[in-house]
Amino acid sequence: MPNRNDARNHAPNDTPNDARSGAPSALELTVFAGGRVTRHPLPAEGRVSLGRSKENDVPIDDSSVSRRHAIIHLGPRIAIEDLGSANGTRLRRERSAGPTTKLLELQLEPGKTMELSVGDAVNLGSALIVIVPREGAVPREGATSAAPGQGPGEPIVIDPAMQKLYALAERVAGSPITVLLLGETGAGKEVLAEHIHRRSPRAQGPFLRLNCAALSESLLESELFGHEKGAFTSAGQAKPGLLETAEKGTVLLDEVGELPPSIQVKLLRVLEDRKVMRVGGLSPRPIDVRFLSATNRDLAAEVKRGAFREDLFFRLNGIALTIPPLRARVAEIAPLARAIAERTAGALGRRAPAFAPETIAALEAHPWPGNIRELRNVIERAVVLSGGDTVHPEHLLLDAAAAPPAAAPLAPTLDTSLAPAAATVAPAAAAKADEDAGAARSGQSAGDLRRELDAIERRRIVDALEQCAGNQTQAAALLGMPRRTFVARLDAYGIPRPRKRKSND
Repeated sequence: MPNRNDARNHAPNDTPNDARSGAPSALELTVFAGGRVTRHPLPAEGRVSLGRSKENDVPIDDSSVSRRHAIIHLGPRIAIEDLGSANGTRLRRERSAGPTTKLLELQLEPGKTMELSVGDAVNLGSALIVIVPREGAVPREGATSAAPGQGPGEPIVIDPAMQKLYALAERVAGSPITVLLLGETGAGKEVLAEHIHRRSPRAQGPFLRLNCAALSESLLESELFGHEKGAFTSAGQAKPGLLETAEKGTVLLDEVGELPPSIQVKLLRVLEDRKVMRVGGLSPRPIDVRFLSATNRDLAAEVKRGAFREDLFFRLNGIALTIPPLRARVAEIAPLARAIAERTAGALGRRAPAFAPETIAALEAHPWPGNIRELRNVIERAVVLSGGDTVHPEHLLLDAAAAPPAAAPLAPTLDTSLAPAAATVAPAAAAKADEDAGAARSGQSAGDLRRELDAIERRRIVDALEQCAGNQTQAAALLGMPRRTFVARLDAYGIPRPRKRKSND
């Protein structure tokens, strides 16, 4: 059955206004900007505005993009119109010339319109957009079908520790026990949760993922438990909560460590009684739901400092499964990269590119603070930037300063971002040599590229802090970055750390 909560799990800016009001098409817009990759379903017909202002249907957070930059016209034909942008709109299109393929770049004049094809790459300033089929979209991080001997949609599991973990998950799946999934952001907790659901007796029921960190406390209560008509000002009619809609299915409480204390109390009651009380309701309603939860926090430590209820922790922790970070399962990096590249290229109507040996070496040497989520963004961007048959290291745009020492094997919990500066001199020099070689091929200075990437990352961090009202933990989660790495980046870029708000206790 489809996930009845799909629409609720999208961020407000992930869907253009026209898409919300009109019939959706089989296309979506992929945006590469500010070091992030976002996807936006497109309507079958209408206009979709693009620009830096949040008033646009698709806001693009990049300083090179004008406030109102361009409009995509959708219908029997697809076209893009430049709105007089400061940094221009350029179309990049592949054309066959005998046995070779050339990459053409066409500049769009202000106020003019140019027809687009699915898979065309368009630069808005330095941001990149591509219209791709929704059916061919790359799956969630870690869930691919490229591993030998695995069925469609099955995760790639090669590392011995991961094989043991998934074997244990198979045994746990058949029981009603609650499961707590632990691991860094982007390590694949949701993929493992879906695997448990698919192997459980509830596989034919809905799988509902709820990000506990994405909703405010008041909204979270209404979304979880539902409300009766008139329960509050905007409650014009009764609405079942998400836990009710997941009847006979599985609920994943993602980022469960972010639950506010008042919701923790009510969730504990639901776990004990298997009943929910709607906001404004008079009697509880029974539910038949299996609970999985996931967090990148140390909940035992949160319990000790009083931030998480001990009784709720014991209820959620029927069995804990810890997913190792990607840097501890190096054998899976190359197969994951190839699978993501194959799906991305397929969505663009291209053949899957090969990876140069030095590209694989660079991928395996990178510490991946954002884990599989970061790998996915890097590979998607590299496939678009390569524009050919081979992905080279310069297409990855990896943060060379974060690379671990080449001679030392990576421990499962090593955080190289906090290593002493002296320890990163040699790998940084080696990475710079790789950059210089790539820059010679691309015609761009390696130093200019590094400064540009540093400026992009600094802006992303500052913007994330603003969006999260200075909360460093939430900002780190928003960027798919471990908190310790995030704090280290604040110091490296000279960004003042927000002061903690004083409590009224």
